[in-house]
Amino acid sequence: MNAELITRFKDVTPEGNIIEWVIWRIQNPLKPSSHDFKYRAAYIVSGVRVIGFDNERGKGDHCHIDGVEKPYQFTGVDQLVEDFLAEIEHWRTS
Repeated sequence: MNAELITRFKDVTPEGNIIEWVIWRIQNPLKPSSHDFKYRAAYIVSGVRVIGFDNERGKGDHCHIDGVEKPYQFTGVDQLVEDFLAEIEHWRTS
């Protein structure tokens, strides 16, 4: 896969949780996705991924919340980051 790194971010919160994402621009969409991005984002608490957003060949865009996988409607990189951070905030305050 020829890819151009768009952004890479990793932070450890004061509680020791990890927020991380990596986004690449790719030459051809990973079907069934129709956009030219490959991404993964994770929020890890005590070594367990509690929130994840990613796309992969054959599955397309989706997210994982507390072990439950559901479809995700990718509309752009900025919105992806906003949605991911909003889901973390929702999880932390629930």
